[in-house]
Amino acid sequence: MTQRLELKAQITAEATGEITGIAWPYGSEDRVGDVIQKGAFASTASLPILWAHDQAEAIGVWDQITDTPDGLRVKGRLLVDDVAKAREVHALIRAGAVTGLSVGFVTKSSQPRGRRGRTITAAELHEISVVAVPCHPGAQITAIKANPTIENGDQNPMEDQDLNPAQETPKVANAPQIDTKALDKITQRLDQLEAKAQRPGVTTTGPVESAEQKAFGSYLRRGAHQLDDMDRKALTVSANANGGFLVPAEYASELLKLLREKSPIRQYARVMQVEASEIIFPRKVSGTAAVWTDEGDDMTESGMTFEQVKIANHELSTFVIVSNKLIEDNAYALEGELLADFSEDFAAKEAVAFLKGDGIGKPRGILTATGITEVKTGVAASFPAANPADVLIGMFHAIPTLHAHNGVWMMNRATLATVRTWKTADGRYLVIDPQDGAPSQLLGRPVVEVPDMDNIGAGNVPILFGDLSGYRIVDRVGLSVLHDPFTLGTKSQVRFIARRRVGGDVTNPDRFVKLKVAA
Repeated sequence: MTQRLELKAQITAEATGEITGIAWPYGSEDRVGDVIQKGAFASTASLPILWAHDQAEAIGVWDQITDTPDGLRVKGRLLVDDVAKAREVHALIRAGAVTGLSVGFVTKSSQPRGRRGRTITAAELHEISVVAVPCHPGAQITAIKANPTIENGDQNPMEDQDLNPAQETPKVANAPQIDTKALDKITQRLDQLEAKAQRPGVTTTGPVESAEQKAFGSYLRRGAHQLDDMDRKALTVSANANGGFLVPAEYASELLKLLREKSPIRQYARVMQVEASEIIFPRKVSGTAAVWTDEGDDMTESGMTFEQVKIANHELSTFVIVSNKLIEDNAYALEGELLADFSEDFAAKEAVAFLKGDGIGKPRGILTATGITEVKTGVAASFPAANPADVLIGMFHAIPTLHAHNGVWMMNRATLATVRTWKTADGRYLVIDPQDGAPSQLLGRPVVEVPDMDNIGAGNVPILFGDLSGYRIVDRVGLSVLHDPFTLGTKSQVRFIARRRVGGDVTNPDRFVKLKVAA
């Protein structure tokens, strides 16, 4: 699993969308005590610029990633002309509201550092994100250059922060004056948010709440008809056509986090946000077919054929009934409890659909999709007793090399317990447990526990292997909550209705292979 840490960083932004910064400074530890040595990151030509580690929010490209003596220095381009989110993030950076960078990586080699932290000597860099609250509180932008001349012309980028308070900050001619009191308030708010993020467990409340969060809490407790003008204004941007209120962004992103924790397929599959009821992907069935041609002979025409993969989004919904007394007398965060319950229920149903859904009123699952290669164990109700590992080796080599090297093994915990007992000819266990919290590996690829996979038994499919980028998840509507105090009003009860719309299907069946227990 990719380890993502919020890190000390410096960042500058130009009007054209070009940004530069230090993704990780060498020689200093982060919040958890980790230090990365120079040269630890494997060389990477380019990486996507993500917003807050959200794979569905690619906002640009890092063109230059350079290992320098002072840190991992990066230079990239926000796609401000093409991506709305990129323009928003660019404006936040130039306004000083967003000042941090954070890297996502997998640790390959490390050593403990005394009582806490590690010294990381080798890591595989996956992505670099722009974040609002970096792990190091000193990573802030505090000034804007007036009219500096840079390589690409006269721009107006932000100036790197002076991270050493002991040194006097040099004065810049014609630089705008900074309201230090306002900056102190922003820093205090960011520190509170960071402290909240470091707490164990999942919570949606804390000492700092946005106007949308407060309004949403009021809406859950009192209903839309009792909101004051300020709360109504805070929720105006989130009102849907049927009188309900979409959950504020803080809650919606928390829901996605819970889904990733409970639905491993969503974590590895390709996820995208769509604006229509369905989306169509063209897929090439056959390509060109070149032939050797003698001099003077006519060339042979090639025929290319295509088909379409259509993914529709489907509605997932539920509701709970709460008494007025509970709403009036509760001393805890009611909206947080409701969110947790909705998320757990949605995640469980979603996980089953992504794996076994029939595509009728729900997403189509990987195991029910057509065109996926099937390998049999060779034994009616189990694996062959002599060399059971040979079946898994056959699965690994049943799909193309590129997809096999990007693939993961999916099985439930009971099946994994059986596979863990298998050994190689020299007595080593087939399943290896790496250090640094990485997932177990089988034949060099990660093992992902999927609770909804079948147990080992006659006719069952207990193991799936493949590159999950061949499964596409489309999100249409995030969590939407409707407060209904009228239907059960005579019983002093309130109904909270939650719904979302999501679809899923296999777009590349050649990237998967499933194992069926059969002779």
